[in-house]
Amino acid sequence: AQLHQLRGRIGRSNSQGYCYLSQSSNNPPSRRLRAIETMSDGFKLSELDLEIRGPGAIYGTRQSGALDLSLANITDQALVADVSAAVKSFIESDTQLVEYDLLQAQVERLQKVTNLN
Repeated sequence: AQLHQLRGRIGRSNSQGYCYLSQSSNNPPSRRLRAIETMSDGFKLSELDLEIRGPGAIYGTRQSGALDLSLANITDQALVADVSAAVKSFIESDTQLVEYDLLQAQVERLQKVTNLN
């Protein structure tokens, strides 16, 4: 999303917009830099950016790097929607977790920092 957001801020008026991207080294351009130069589909650009950067921490402040959950593919929208619906259904069922002390403690901790929308 970072690259897509940057590109969305260029050329917002009737005038021609320009964006100059530069590097601080003589190394070949990074994959991210080449992507923003060549891709015109903002959605695909944001997906590629997520793939390159990594999603970071779901429960925390780290906004890039390896995902802190085991997940098949964070861009698999159907899977994410299915899991979200299953979790919401489970929470709304008011199932008691008294038999599973560790699971109950973890669920209570995560409910304080998670918004299921």
